[in-house]
Amino acid sequence: QVRLVESGGGWVQAGGSLRLSCAASGRTLRTYAMGWFRQAPGKEGEFAAAISWSAGRGGTTYYADSIKGRFTISRDNAKNTLSLQKSSLNPEDTAVYYCPAKIGSSYTQPSDYTYWGQGTQVTVSS
Repeated sequence: QVRLVESGGGWVQAGGSLRLSCAASGRTLRTYAMGWFRQAPGKEGEFAAAISWSAGRGGTTYYADSIKGRFTISRDNAKNTLSLQKSSLNPEDTAVYYCPAKIGSSYTQPSDYTYWGQGTQVTVSS
């Protein structure tokens, strides 16, 4: 069983930056791909970013078009953590952000993932 806890959410003005973190416990994230999804008020959840497993540093990254160039996903396998560096935030980025984990490929659908955290709220004001 993998337990995931997101942190780093909060309030930020448009144009600002924020860094989200996701800490895993219960077992190592070795071989797990990780992702970030978000759900805005009144909307369905959407894929934001994902990173594959790699025995070395990093992994292959994937981004939704809406955040490409503004968000950067990264992972630290030694610390069992995942991060999402967000910049140039706008009010449309307001959402609860979740970090799920899975084994295998295919990253953009929520149903692809096995484990989910409780989420962290990000609010961007104009």
